[in-house]
Amino acid sequence: MSVMYHPSVDFAMGDPNKAPLSPLPSPEAARSFLNTMILSASGWRGVFGADDEDRSEYVPPERLYLAARMAEVFADRLLERAAASAGAAAAGTPAAVAPAAAGVSAIAAAPASGAAAHPPVVALGMDSRPTGPAIADAMLRVFLAKGLRVRYAFIIAAPEIMAWARRSGALPAGNPDRLDAFCYVSASHNPPGHNGVKFGYADGGVLPGDEAGALAARLRDGACEREDIARLAALCAAVPAGEVASAFAQAAQNKRKALSDYILFTRGVAGGSPELEEQERVLDELKAAVEAAEAGVVAEMNGSARSLSLDDDFLSGLGVRARLVNASPRAFAHRIVPEGESLVPCMEELARARRGDPGFCFGYVPDCDGDRGNIVVWDDAAGATRALEAQETFALASLAELAMSARARLTRPGRPGEFPPLAVAANDATSLRADYIAKAFGARVYRAETGEANVVGLARKLRAEGNELRIMGEGSNGGVITHPAAVRDPINTMTAVLKLAYLKGDEASPGPYRLWLRLTGREEAYSDAFSIADVVASLPPFTTTGAFEERAALRVRARNHAALKGAYEPLFKAGWPILAKELERSYGPVSWRALASKGLEERELAESFSASGTGGLKILVRDAGDNPVAFLWMRGSGTEAVFRVMVDVRGADPELEAFLLERHAGWVREADGILAR
Repeated sequence: MSVMYHPSVDFAMGDPNKAPLSPLPSPEAARSFLNTMILSASGWRGVFGADDEDRSEYVPPERLYLAARMAEVFADRLLERAAASAGAAAAGTPAAVAPAAAGVSAIAAAPASGAAAHPPVVALGMDSRPTGPAIADAMLRVFLAKGLRVRYAFIIAAPEIMAWARRSGALPAGNPDRLDAFCYVSASHNPPGHNGVKFGYADGGVLPGDEAGALAARLRDGACEREDIARLAALCAAVPAGEVASAFAQAAQNKRKALSDYILFTRGVAGGSPELEEQERVLDELKAAVEAAEAGVVAEMNGSARSLSLDDDFLSGLGVRARLVNASPRAFAHRIVPEGESLVPCMEELARARRGDPGFCFGYVPDCDGDRGNIVVWDDAAGATRALEAQETFALASLAELAMSARARLTRPGRPGEFPPLAVAANDATSLRADYIAKAFGARVYRAETGEANVVGLARKLRAEGNELRIMGEGSNGGVITHPAAVRDPINTMTAVLKLAYLKGDEASPGPYRLWLRLTGREEAYSDAFSIADVVASLPPFTTTGAFEERAALRVRARNHAALKGAYEPLFKAGWPILAKELERSYGPVSWRALASKGLEERELAESFSASGTGGLKILVRDAGDNPVAFLWMRGSGTEAVFRVMVDVRGADPELEAFLLERHAGWVREADGILAR
């Protein structure tokens, strides 16, 4: 038996007869690589290729060893959960599985194989990076060796594998299609030479931050010892080649099942209801409006996993004329991160499409795993295409879904006080613009520490407390998550924008834009001939530092970020009068308070700035009427070796934002210098 190739894309999947950890890596090489990895709640990542931009398929043995160890840590956790569930069922009590204890050895903690009545079933997939197949090959063998059943789907978009896990995870125990978890090989928006992994259960989201942290501790414990390397190599080699070949051979079939689940799940998200009749009503109204406008959308896939997903068919089903560009996996035409210059090709394609067809008004660009997509639009006022800022994208999606919720309440029986409160969950770096939008609909924005797992966890908590919550995400990077999804998805974002741009409604049941103008006292400005540029212009004006701007990513020497914030505090307090004087020109008397975000919570800091630890630190500025007007924010990145800073200020005033950021970043650098002495 030789290398097997995927039948649809003709990429090598692996050689079932070749053990991935041969020759064995040295402990020094393995330890050196582990020390460079970033292990965060957003995923575990490192440079698995030769360098950042490497596009070869080769992965060195020490990196495959870490891939195998990551798989074992997750496999042991799944076996623990399965054993606890089986034990609870035998005792007739509900299963309650505590998170893995930090520092516990994955090997020592592993229950005996076969402890559960049904071995856990894990979905395995990857984005379109060339190193993905080698990493997945090593992980597949470990899962099989530990007694798990594996449904391998090869290249698949992140929202797709998560929707598959969610829908198939809801099937009864014993159903042949049931899934218990997913393992996704990806480094999201990082360069092509990077890779990593995201784990999750059958709820369709990544692991909660506390559990991801506990598993990271297990990963490190006992790692990179010569005996451990040899043990994992033997574990991988013990899997019969036939089992590996069978898993490879079923990849195309598994991908079709995943795609089917994803389509059904996405219709439920777009329709805003689990009820099929209500879904059809909402989608039929949207399709009629889109077809009447002869709307077109450009999807510049940049070789991402979305190039093999539902985008073309789903958009066409909504009446959209879709034009896909660079829609072959690994056809990377530009940087993977869909920001700045990476959006230019889509803007140019949209302009070309519009010259022949004025119905083309939108475009989007996903990252490599396809869970994030930033949007470009045709701006009638400017007579040109432009990219929406990440914060604008989150604002538009929030406006659309809050308006749809409010619109439904206009025709739903019951008095206003009988409806559950509306809420939005966002990260701590989301612009205050979101608060002003939410306020118009009687909603409230709640914030968590930056990190998708934190925002999703907060949203679950808020819904459990009785809130109606459709929108969550990280406004600072354009990450929009629409319930019941638990991951960002550009198709859901585009659907929200299509609702906002094309649904007109009537007096009794106004479209989202008209309702927004009504609730903000501007309905006389409404016209059925509005464009998306009109909607964007109606948003509360804010000027915000872009998360991926060079000036927002500081390289600091301090490893102790709590100490860095502590050293920043006296510098900020000494400089505050200068900031206050500048802000008072626009907002009158202002005051500040410090907020710390950690996990699912953002709280006011009564103690030192250093008490914010490794979480986010925000200096919130309010006017005399207690209205928020600006904030300064900082936090060390969980996925890159940078310390991020940003400023958000009310009004269209780039000079004020630049002044505030210059002072803010300057104090961080000065604090870093103090600690380095």
